[in-house]
Amino acid sequence: MSLDPTSADRKLDVREIDGEPFGDIMAALGELSPDESLLLINSFEPEPLYTVLEDRGFAYEASNPEPDVWHVEIRHA
Repeated sequence: MSLDPTSADRKLDVREIDGEPFGDIMAALGELSPDESLLLINSFEPEPLYTVLEDRGFAYEASNPEPDVWHVEIRHA
């Protein structure tokens, strides 16, 4: 299954970040209003992030639309 990348309110492509993207991801999530979603684009499935998201009250849906591209749509749970 592939997510619709145009359905998210905000987008963060961490492939463009030089270095560890965790701080950028948390900052983007901190700016989300309760009814918005964030599309995270990465070159690999960010499995360690999933526990952090759940612990902070977020739900997510991940897809792998093409090789080396992962989309994770994140919203408040």
